[in-house]
Amino acid sequence: MLAGVMAERAPTKRAIDPAGAPGPVPARLSDNPLTRSAAGVVGMVVLGLISLACIFSLPWTLGWTSPSETPPYRAQELEAQYLPPFWSSHDADARERLLEAAAARIARETEDAGPGGAPFEPSEEELHSAAPRYILGSDNLGRDLFVRCLAGGGVSIGMGVAAAIISVFIGTIYGAIAGYFGGRLDAVMMRIVDILYGLPYILLVVLLAVAVDALMLEWMARTGRELSEGQRIFVNVLTLLVAIGGVSWLTMARVIRGQVLSLKEQPFMEAARAIGVPLHAQFFRHLLPNLLGPIIVYATLTIPQAILQESFLSFLGIGVRPPLPSWGNLVAGGLAELNTVKPRWWLLLFPSLLLGVTLLALNFVGEGLREAFDPKRGAARRST
Repeated sequence: MLAGVMAERAPTKRAIDPAGAPGPVPARLSDNPLTRSAAGVVGMVVLGLISLACIFSLPWTLGWTSPSETPPYRAQELEAQYLPPFWSSHDADARERLLEAAAARIARETEDAGPGGAPFEPSEEELHSAAPRYILGSDNLGRDLFVRCLAGGGVSIGMGVAAAIISVFIGTIYGAIAGYFGGRLDAVMMRIVDILYGLPYILLVVLLAVAVDALMLEWMARTGRELSEGQRIFVNVLTLLVAIGGVSWLTMARVIRGQVLSLKEQPFMEAARAIGVPLHAQFFRHLLPNLLGPIIVYATLTIPQAILQESFLSFLGIGVRPPLPSWGNLVAGGLAELNTVKPRWWLLLFPSLLLGVTLLALNFVGEGLREAFDPKRGAARRST
């Protein structure tokens, strides 16, 4: 009997936090899997397909695999302007222009073969085999819209992810400092956030982008140096990353501050302070593991915002500059070609469709992650 009583009073083993302190362990994806959200699963599949196609094709579409040749996204077939998508190529005019483009391509190849290559009349079979294939049609310069959508998607998604990383980095550090130290420092830092929140969001991005461009032009005029095309593209992309990432961290800072205010009052943090754990160790070993859930969720929700902002700036003409494509400037170019006389609808439809589907998939994934890391929220949504 005594053994039974002692067994009842025996303390149960408590899971030890791998960070070294018995703090609260955040909810993991294994506890609340993302697969419980059908929309999240669909979003992950769609997003994975689009991202893999766009990003892994960048070395080819941007011409990195063949530096001596014209990049595929800039390759022009002036004889094949405004060709409709492949399922509309039964049109007699489109078919005739495809054959003209094939004849011009064969003529260029025979001329490049050397002085011994005499011109000849290609057969109809040779013309059909040499005719360019435009899955999504071509633009005003005869460039393949499918290739440009792939390259533009890689640029837009890559910039969205990079800007989100900058935003998460700034917001996490800013919010953690404000929440941990509290007091007057917290009040001053959060008032700065409130002031920035009151300013027009897109206007801040536009002002930053225009200001950096103006500084670059002033530097070029003062030094008398001209930037190469590659350097201009690099400065343009870097400017957008700084502009978008530099103003999109406000929500992340507020979320992290609130989490840190709650976590620093927990017993494991009080114990860490009592035994003299250094400040950086408190953050990286105790706070950061418990902040991973909110960081991952809000990073996923920040990426579509960054992609949308980049596309909007490119649409206005102050984002990614042609000839480098992005979904934003492709949509702008397609809208300019939309008219009642000859509506080149494919130039607007396909970039807009890819942009919209990607943003929708990212939001589905973000909501699925939020449910996975917040069991109460997921249970409440499923009960309704």
